[in-house]
Amino acid sequence: MVQSITKNNKGAPPPYSLVAELTHRCPLHCPYCSNPLEMISKAMEISTGEWCRVLSEAADLGVVEVHFSGGEPLLRDDLEVFIRHANKLEMYTNLITSGMGLTTEKAARLCDAGLENVQVSFQAGDAKLSDIIGGFKAFDKKREACKAVKEAGLYLSLNVVLHRMNIDHLDEIIKLAEEVGAERLELANTQYYNWALLNREQLLPSRVQIERAREIYDAAKARIGKKIEIIWVIPDYYAQAPKPCMGGWGTIGLTVAPNGAVLPCPTAGMIEGFSFENVLDSSLSHIWYESESFNHFRGEEWMPEPCLSCELRHQDGGGCRCQAFALTGDAYATDPVCQWAPKHYLIEKVVQDANCTPIIQSSPIIYRRFQLDRPVSKKT
Repeated sequence: MVQSITKNNKGAPPPYSLVAELTHRCPLHCPYCSNPLEMISKAMEISTGEWCRVLSEAADLGVVEVHFSGGEPLLRDDLEVFIRHANKLEMYTNLITSGMGLTTEKAARLCDAGLENVQVSFQAGDAKLSDIIGGFKAFDKKREACKAVKEAGLYLSLNVVLHRMNIDHLDEIIKLAEEVGAERLELANTQYYNWALLNREQLLPSRVQIERAREIYDAAKARIGKKIEIIWVIPDYYAQAPKPCMGGWGTIGLTVAPNGAVLPCPTAGMIEGFSFENVLDSSLSHIWYESESFNHFRGEEWMPEPCLSCELRHQDGGGCRCQAFALTGDAYATDPVCQWAPKHYLIEKVVQDANCTPIIQSSPIIYRRFQLDRPVSKKT
């Protein structure tokens, strides 16, 4: 059955990764959050049983790793149930968390349930700046969470989203990773969707800042060696070419939102005019192989020029569809990050402004908040 479905749907391979966004609720208010501007309320979250069915269908589909994310997944009382269920299905389990609420006892229970990796987010290397960026006093609690992870014998990763407000303190961030005993440090420069796009003027660093940070990163890599795996992700706006859309739209993995909507990537829901199927109505297998939303940008037929004639189209897949929509209002457009994109001038203008604007901005930061001015449908 899978072979015939695959043949009819542009050769889509089975996915190997699932991002399970359990909730959009979170105690932090980070201004670069990738969650949608109109977040899903607790009342609209799918149930424990529905999530367990999703995990089972994901395993049957070929998924080998599941990333429990949010919002803050620890706010779900049934997180331990999900980890235990995924472990029985022989899927690798990773918890992506702010660390808030991750006590020594909680970490031990999650470890017993089968959790293998914990990724704790930090906003900076010191308490004052971290708490300002996150809009909440969380730094000390995050350090306690890291201690709990280590005591439980779990693999500890740190994720720090870099931007104009914290990139000049990269040395402190690396020092923090060493102090808490992290095995991995991901330095992911901000991707400008949703809340980050609202705050782009305040967040996009200058070229000088990025080059200086890159020097600190290179020096740390040479000094630390294999003790800590350090990953550096350059901002798209300063890249020479666009990145493929999550490794290719509907190619590597899928995301299930808190209300059960199934997306090719965590931010795809921002694309207006697209309808994404829901696990309450369809199986993951049907959605992955048969749905219009997942097949829309598979292959090359959809590509505009200059993508369709470009030799790099097999590498970048035309770039990121969410970024194309965010910047041009057209999900079919060539990603403006590309130097040959008709609207590359949009990127050039933003980068120029970032390199001419003083570091201290006059406009206020827009912190992540629930905006429920209109009802949020359970089905997207």
